[in-house]
Amino acid sequence: MLKLPSTLDQLHQLVSLHSVSSTQPGLDQGNRAVIDTLASWLTDLGFSIEIQELNADGSKANLIATLGSGPGGLVLAGHTDTVPFDEELWQFDPLAITERDGKLYGLGSTDMKGFFPLIIAAASDFADTALKQPLIILATADEESSMAGAKALAAAGHPRARQAIIGEPTGLRPIRLHKGIIMEAVSILGNSGHSSDPSLGNNALDGLHQVLGELMQYRETLQQRFQHSMFDVQYPTLNFGCVHGGDNPNRICGSTELHFDVRATPGCSNELVRNEIRQLMDRVASSSGLQISVESLITGAEAFEQSAECELVQLAEKLTGHTGGAVAFATEAPYLQQLGMDTIILGPGSIDRAHQPDEYIELDQFTPCIDLLRQFIRHFCV
Repeated sequence: MLKLPSTLDQLHQLVSLHSVSSTQPGLDQGNRAVIDTLASWLTDLGFSIEIQELNADGSKANLIATLGSGPGGLVLAGHTDTVPFDEELWQFDPLAITERDGKLYGLGSTDMKGFFPLIIAAASDFADTALKQPLIILATADEESSMAGAKALAAAGHPRARQAIIGEPTGLRPIRLHKGIIMEAVSILGNSGHSSDPSLGNNALDGLHQVLGELMQYRETLQQRFQHSMFDVQYPTLNFGCVHGGDNPNRICGSTELHFDVRATPGCSNELVRNEIRQLMDRVASSSGLQISVESLITGAEAFEQSAECELVQLAEKLTGHTGGAVAFATEAPYLQQLGMDTIILGPGSIDRAHQPDEYIELDQFTPCIDLLRQFIRHFCV
């Protein structure tokens, strides 16, 4: 077995590799360099490697690395992509690791490339161990945009284990529930004309006013219908993110577009929300004479809930000393659950550091995380 780079060197190498995923084609990149790097290290540890290509040129891919064999086992999972970044807003090089005062700065350091070197450090202890159940390391593509990697795994029905831990940043506290997410665009098409005579057109911004009113009322309805006491914000949220429309004050606005997201609690499905919003928009279109369409900007992720009674949750609670909790952000957990695995989210760092300039992970999270992962591997695989 070859000597692997140190944990810090591994993190530096992973952060240095471009792997932005975005719904905007001009910003979207592949993740293959990250996948191939992880595959090389895990091959040296004795893992068997499977690479699942997601597009024609293979620039986007999932990695399934397996040590041992058998019908059960443990999946340790993470995504390899990052969000886009504004380099000019960073104090440090976003594509390198810079250590300052016990913090490791770099793009994806906490969300979530930092999890992979810690997995490898934990797995290294078992490289020469005869495992009774397999240890599977899963690295996915496009979690930050389309969830294409996780969807491809679910569609393939592979891999299958009994337990899965997704290392999103939770401060090493186990999470067994999270909200879902959809992002929608409402496009309103009216008729432009000279602003001196409103009868010459049909103002799309007037229609937007009606659309906003309906959606605000619907937001209140969702809050009344669906509540879950485990969440800090105990109801679904609907956030208006941006508006684009019109071109000049002296023209009747001919078209406008509104973008918003909805984060549903468990028990409130994305399909239900989308269908009800479309019905509302049809009603506005009928009363206003405007053409109104609704398009999904992302396919989204469903809300997630794992039973508190399952062995994985109870072990995580025992090892961490924390009760399984809930978070508002979405993950790939529903797709691993579809594969028949009990699933939790538990990883180093804080989501508060993610998706912003000078993202960092605390160095003092490394040893506790590695120790936790070793205990999970020993329990479920040895």
